[in-house]
Amino acid sequence: MAEDIAVDPDYYALNEGYGPEDFNSETTSIASAISKGRIENGRRYQAMKEDDYWSPADEQQFESLENGHILCLVLDHQQKDPLHRAPIKNPKVHILDIGTGRGSWAIDMADYYPSATVRGVDIFPPPVSWMPPNCVFEVDDILREWTWREPFDYIHLRILLGAFDDAGWSLAYDRCYKGLNPGGWIEQLEFDINLQSEDGSLKPEHHLSSWGKNMIACGERAGRPLTTQKTMKSAIEKAGFVDVHEHVYKVPLGPWAKNQLLKEAGRVNYLVWTSGLEGYAMWLLTKFGAPEPWTKEEVYVFLARVRKELSDPSIHAYQYVRRVWARKPTEEELKVKRESKTPEEEIKSEK
Repeated sequence: MAEDIAVDPDYYALNEGYGPEDFNSETTSIASAISKGRIENGRRYQAMKEDDYWSPADEQQFESLENGHILCLVLDHQQKDPLHRAPIKNPKVHILDIGTGRGSWAIDMADYYPSATVRGVDIFPPPVSWMPPNCVFEVDDILREWTWREPFDYIHLRILLGAFDDAGWSLAYDRCYKGLNPGGWIEQLEFDINLQSEDGSLKPEHHLSSWGKNMIACGERAGRPLTTQKTMKSAIEKAGFVDVHEHVYKVPLGPWAKNQLLKEAGRVNYLVWTSGLEGYAMWLLTKFGAPEPWTKEEVYVFLARVRKELSDPSIHAYQYVRRVWARKPTEEELKVKRESKTPEEEIKSEK
């Protein structure tokens, strides 16, 4: 389990909210260095599928996704390969980025591995005007039958909470398993939307305290689980993957941490939340809020209160981020597994 996050004493006793100066300097340097659908309630959503998808597909939400991309790079900037944890030994790999969003990760991977072929796929086109020659973006639904002729060596998924129902997630992992070469890797990173504090500064009466439970309950009523961060490891194992690894991050919300890396991560995470807050809440609350669907105006009032708490330096909230990566068994491993099956297991697997 990740270590406790120490609070920066310079931020502990502030009486006023965070100001613009708290989100400049390091954040700006990090960002610089690393760096027609359905309209409802003033936001644009994808219009490709028959069913609704809770997250908007507009510039405001793309901004949040970009901030999320930067946050992931900040968290792993000390790693040899900050874009991934799964081992990529062959530079001529075939890579698939599911839920590519704005396409930032796929573009960075294509730059990092110029001999690789990187495909970014999503249910709406990413707003990019340029990409490396080895990077391809496609609009598709990965739950439908895959038509790619060449199997992949590495499949990446990130920030896909609410993308599928439970059956959809099982199908997605099965598609990934079958679409990988033996020995290929799958990797997924997701955020826990529940917030907590170690020092009791996040109190039960705070809107941030009940945010996660509220959104998760809306997701359940919508049939779109928002708890993938906790279930993806076992679901990936169930799909047949082996050599499963997991890394858990504790990410502050705001620049209150004493540790410099966590302070910078907190700054970027604040931007993730403030840029994506409305997109996270609007569809869920206006369609599945309790005790009845909320009005747009009620959502705006609620979000104003949440934003006020977000900028309160006396609230030392943080959230978990979980990364899981696993390997498809090699041909030899699959052969051994087949030979070790009992007749009953063999019949069951054929079904």
